[in-house]
Amino acid sequence: MRLPDSFIQQVLDRNDIEQVVSSYVALKRRGRNLVGLCPFHGEKTPSFTLYPENGSFYCFGCGAGGDVITFVRRIEHLDYLDAVKWLADKAGLPMPENVSDDKTSRLRVRVLEANREAARLYHRILYAPEGRAGLDYYHRRGYTDATIRHFGLGYAPPSGNPVLRALREKGFHDEELEAAFLCRRKEGSVYDLFRNRVMIPIIDIRGNVIAFGGRVLDDSKPKYLNSADTPAFRKSENLFALNFAKNNAGRSFILCEGYMDVIALHQAGFPQAVAALGTSFTEEHARLLARYTGDAGEVTLIFDADGAGKKGTQRAIDLLRAVGVRVRVVTIPDGKDPDEFIRRHSPERFRLLLEGAVGDMGYRLAELRLHNDLNTPEGKVRYMRQATDLIAGLDSPVEREVYAGQVAAQMSVQKSTLLEQIRQTIERRERGSRKTQMARIVRRQQQETVRANPEAAAHPRAAAAEESLIGLLLQNPDSIAYVARQLDPSQMITPLGRDIYARLVDRQQKGLMVDLAYLSADYDEAQMAYITSMLQAARDRVNSLEEADRYIAVLRQEQAASLLARPEELTPEQIREQLALLRKER
Repeated sequence: MRLPDSFIQQVLDRNDIEQVVSSYVALKRRGRNLVGLCPFHGEKTPSFTLYPENGSFYCFGCGAGGDVITFVRRIEHLDYLDAVKWLADKAGLPMPENVSDDKTSRLRVRVLEANREAARLYHRILYAPEGRAGLDYYHRRGYTDATIRHFGLGYAPPSGNPVLRALREKGFHDEELEAAFLCRRKEGSVYDLFRNRVMIPIIDIRGNVIAFGGRVLDDSKPKYLNSADTPAFRKSENLFALNFAKNNAGRSFILCEGYMDVIALHQAGFPQAVAALGTSFTEEHARLLARYTGDAGEVTLIFDADGAGKKGTQRAIDLLRAVGVRVRVVTIPDGKDPDEFIRRHSPERFRLLLEGAVGDMGYRLAELRLHNDLNTPEGKVRYMRQATDLIAGLDSPVEREVYAGQVAAQMSVQKSTLLEQIRQTIERRERGSRKTQMARIVRRQQQETVRANPEAAAHPRAAAAEESLIGLLLQNPDSIAYVARQLDPSQMITPLGRDIYARLVDRQQKGLMVDLAYLSADYDEAQMAYITSMLQAARDRVNSLEEADRYIAVLRQEQAASLLARPEELTPEQIREQLALLRKER
């Protein structure tokens, strides 16, 4: 059974969209609406708009949109039912009994259950005789038994398929274990995927075991085997140890490259350490950290000193800066990683490194100096040009003033000269930005439309009429009865438009509420954004019955033209009817 409207209404009543969204986005009032920096893509100028009057949001930059349930789906990476449950739990509402969740939701639950059982099994094996090699490895790295228990570390033996056997006995199907990336099938045989590796469970902020990282005990390749994306896990949207760090970080985090560094730092007294999961640091990771740092926090980067580490540092700086997070950078002497440095020296020495961390601009300027020979005129000019470009990218005039003064003093030039060069660079970039900004927004919205309703591109005139009509009906549900008498759902051109219109008519005829929140169970995030864009556009138009008649006429005309393009499928009488309809509508 579906969730009853009465329950959804309770969820909406107790989860005001402004309160929910403001816990993730800093909102400012603009007339009747609120605006802020979009949490779904990096931006410096607010394009995310919240409409309290009808409980919807829309981003003019990336096209994200929907109701409060859709917002929670996107921000927390949940399916529909889990998002409703998240909001219901927040409001203290029990979910209705006998709610049959969909196949995807059921599989996600089973994957999480399998992961939990597997994590317990790996940990038990670690302290059994067959896990001795794994336990010795952890102890050689200096991990205490308390740390091993804290992170739930384990061991996968080289043979025997213990996970497959144990989880089969608990009622798990082989397909579920494959979906969880715990087992693999080859030539009809199923076997444990992780073998002869120490196992690090990945736990999300709600305490679920969502994935695993497995490391070999020697120098064989691949050194790490990480869970692929599953129904319960997307590596680009989770951070290792964030479940611990979010409670201990005090709005400041240490971002490392790998699991082992994070575990070592936590044991050494730095519980604010986190790491990306088998992938490079992403825009999603940056937004996730921004949710916990707020205005007062910061992120300290500790990446390797090799070329890949430096490239990763520069990328992380850009992504974190884009979401408003302050960044500092630690460079460990002799290219050591945090784990090795702490074992060779001490946690106290590492704390001194943290205290001496430089700001991201100081780090980047130092890197520029390293790559330019400042003893030559050419090297000095190149460094000045690169430094000017870098400083011009800062949003804060105070920061620009400070770093311009620093570079001017280093290079023995007038600060005013450097500031003028920076001003010209900013103006040139702003001219280019204004030319491309609208084109970028339009392109993104077109991409979202194609993703949500690919058939629209083949029928642009009809699709525009569909969108305008659906937006009108969402804005003015009282018009649905009138339009339903004039237009059958079959006369909509695209399948998605037909489906949305039919649902609106069906709800109105049954006396049910017509609102975005009551559609989100039936459509995915891209489709909800598309529907919200129709509603958003309707706010700026005169939504009269005369306008509805105009859209209806276009749709009838387009349907007739479409049918006449395939005359072999029509009888002579039908051809005459469609030609008469075309003449009438024109």
